Amino acid sequence: MNSFLNQNGKPILLAMVKAIQDNKAYLGEVDGLIGDGDHGMNMNKGFTLFETRFGGEAFSFSEGLFNLGNILFSEIGGSMGPIYGTILMDASDVGNEYEEIGVKELAAMLGAGLAGLQEIVQAQVGDKTLVDTLSPAVDSLRQSAENGTPFAEALTKMKEAAAAGRDSTKDMVAKFGRSSRLGERSRGVLDAGATSCCIILTAMADAIQQLIA
Repeated sequence: MNSFLNQNGKPILLAMVKAIQDNKAYLGEVDGLIGDGDHGMNMNKGFTLFETRFGGEAFSFSEGLFNLGNILFSEIGGSMGPIYGTILMDASDVGNEYEEIGVKELAAMLGAGLAGLQEIVQAQVGDKTLVDTLSPAVDSLRQSAENGTPFAEALTKMKEAAAAGRDSTKDMVAKFGRSSRLGERSRGVLDAGATSCCIILTAMADAIQQLIA
C-alpha cells in the first residue's frame, strides 16, 4: 500500500515510545559527553507519560502526535521538551486534515514540524542540532513525493537521510545549547537531539512500513 489510514496510526506512536524507552541510557551517554546528560531521562519521562495516559485509548496518528507533543512541551525539563513539543504538535495540525497519509502527506506533516521549530529556534543545517537530522529527512520525503517513489521505499530513504544527518553532527561545532559553550571541544561527538530525532524518525518509519506491508 502507498498510504495508511490516519485513524490506524496508534501502533506508530507506541513504536516511537518503545524506541525512546529502549535508548534512554544511550541518549544519556551521548548527551553526557558535551551536555548535562539528562536528555535520555527527560525524553523517556515524556514518552512514558504519554504511554501511561493514552496507551489504553484509541487515537489516530495525528491525535497521538498532538498528545505526545503536548506532554513534551509542558511536562519535561530542559530545552528539548518545547522543541519536540512544537515539532509534533505542528505536524499534528497538518495531519488532522488527512484521512489517509502517504509520502506527500507525511512530508507535509514533518515539514510543518520543522518550520514550527525554526520559528522558535534559529538553528539551520550545520549548527549541530536535531535540525541536521530532521531537515534532510523532510527533504528526502519531499523528493520521494515529487518522484512518485513508493511509500515503503520513500521511508527507507528517509531513514537513511536521517541517519546521515545524525552522523554529520559528529564533525560539527555546537552553536546552540549548553554544548555551544565548549566551542571546538564539542567537535567529535554526536548531537544528542539529532540522535534522538533519528531514533524517533526510524521507529516511525519502521512502524509505518509494517502497517502498509
